Amino acid sequence: MIGYYAHHLGAGHVHRAGAIAAALRTPVIGFSTMSAPSGWPGRWIRLPDDSGDFTPSDGDDVTAGGTLHWVPSGHAGLRNRMGLIGAELAKGEISVMVVDVSVEISVLARLHGIPVVVMAQPGDRSDRPHQLCYDLAERLLAAWPSVGPQDWPSRWLDKTVHLGAVSRFDGRPPTDPPGTRRVLALWGQGGLDIGLDDLRAAAAATPDWCWDVVGQETDSTAEQDNLAWHGWVDDVWARLGDADVVVTHAGQNALAEVAAARRPAVVLPQLRPHDEQLATGEMLRRADIGTVLAGWPRPDEWPGVLERARARGGTEWSRWSTGGGAQRAAAVLDGIAERGRS
Repeated sequence: MIGYYAHHLGAGHVHRAGAIAAALRTPVIGFSTMSAPSGWPGRWIRLPDDSGDFTPSDGDDVTAGGTLHWVPSGHAGLRNRMGLIGAELAKGEISVMVVDVSVEISVLARLHGIPVVVMAQPGDRSDRPHQLCYDLAERLLAAWPSVGPQDWPSRWLDKTVHLGAVSRFDGRPPTDPPGTRRVLALWGQGGLDIGLDDLRAAAAATPDWCWDVVGQETDSTAEQDNLAWHGWVDDVWARLGDADVVVTHAGQNALAEVAAARRPAVVLPQLRPHDEQLATGEMLRRADIGTVLAGWPRPDEWPGVLERARARGGTEWSRWSTGGGAQRAAAVLDGIAERGRS
């Protein structure tokens, strides 16, 4: 059996878990604070929250001296979630543990004698917790293509499998842009660094484009004649299909969905821990995919930005995702699981 832990910050980890699990031959059990993705093929254990209603005080050492990322002392949620996972690991049925992502879960599984496969993340992972996690991993699965030099030590690169992007929409045939001059601003549950005033100004500067904003929050006061805020949308495929240009951040899941739809895109990497999105934006520039910008354009720049992105098209996303990333991940995991049973 394969164990699969999916982190609860943003929806991308769970969406990716669902895509990979659907391609597995080996039975799988999922662990997450979030609900199971649609069509999950095995058991799914909902975990207690290990951070809700908890504000560290000045004396709290939540990183255990910098060796881990989040281990608040005396927190019942942390203790109970680790206990639930540990009870399953101790049964001896799980032969490989996929972790997307948590240093602490990776260590827990490896201390049970179970090989760990870590879904890697771009950016600077030289901190002590990530070094521990990546060093103990049996394999590192990178949900992006190999697009040139990567500033990682050879001991990590030697065990990295570059999957390309992994999307829940892989396998769906992309449609041709409708030519209705629609912009989809795609922002996920991981957060939005762009303010409402920025979106209003961009829409006001492009009156011949209609802007649809999809994200965690909704604000009816932000709407104007050519700007609509739709809040969280579970399945954005139809909206991707209606968009002539997508404006998005550089999170892995958002890019995977844009790549699956082969949509022209303006990518604005956001500030995230370990410079994850900045590193992803640099990979896109290196591969000459999409229109990657260092910051939100001025209002007067938006007409040209959208026209250039539209003219460029989206076929180049085939270099970021061939549509087979989930199958490549499943082949790695099935292979390790089978060796563990032999």
